[in-house]
Amino acid sequence: MTRKDFGLRAIAIGGLAATLMAAVPAAYAQDKVVVFAAASLKDALDAVNKSCQADVGEAATVSYAASSALAKQIEGGAPADVFISADLDWMKYLSDKKLTKPDTEVKLLGNEIVLVAPKDSTVATKIEKGFDLAKLVGDGKLAMGDFKAVPAGKYGKAALESLGVWSSVEGKVAQAENVRAALKLVSTGEAALGIVYATDAHAEKGVKVVGTFPEDSHPPIIYPVAQIADSKDKDTPAFLKCLQSAKAGALFKEQGFTVLTPSN
Repeated sequence: MTRKDFGLRAIAIGGLAATLMAAVPAAYAQDKVVVFAAASLKDALDAVNKSCQADVGEAATVSYAASSALAKQIEGGAPADVFISADLDWMKYLSDKKLTKPDTEVKLLGNEIVLVAPKDSTVATKIEKGFDLAKLVGDGKLAMGDFKAVPAGKYGKAALESLGVWSSVEGKVAQAENVRAALKLVSTGEAALGIVYATDAHAEKGVKVVGTFPEDSHPPIIYPVAQIADSKDKDTPAFLKCLQSAKAGALFKEQGFTVLTPSN
């Protein structure tokens, strides 16, 4: 095993442990609103949660991980009041199983996906049909979220297929359990390039944006939010209302998100 292979494996294992641990506090926070949120929301939602404390009465307990992992945890009975997914598919997965309150579901935020490189990289390109991504990656790795389950990975694969370059880089992909883990592979130099959300690139000083994928190369990136069907916390409606407020919208915009809901 090479040093780089060991590093990739170590980060993947460490990230998985962090993902599993992320949900642990929720089980002990029955007196607070418990939020399960996509990993890409962390910086923005931490700020929003703090801002909403006065409206709700206290800060919510937030567990961050891949939307796929969180949805499965909710399905398995994990105690959560609110779910914020990075795509519509995993919200539908729960709503189809009657695990959300349909009248509370709203499309909260939008995002973009970008190609990133370590901050000192000299890579430059224009992302367009047939661009030579394989040459840019070279002998290195292309970091992405798990493209079978993680929304960022699914969006990334869809974009590469649409642009006609997926087959040339499929064998170079280093899959991560969530988009922040993929981002870390790039910021630490374990991967030559990565596909992450624009907001992730904004939050990580160790990477630079090489290019933005065309909007029409992948499905719209939408973050829906909903209350979980068996939510017990009386403050959950207040938290959901605050998420859609003007002050929350301003904080989301600061991190690069597009706000899709009108301020209440």
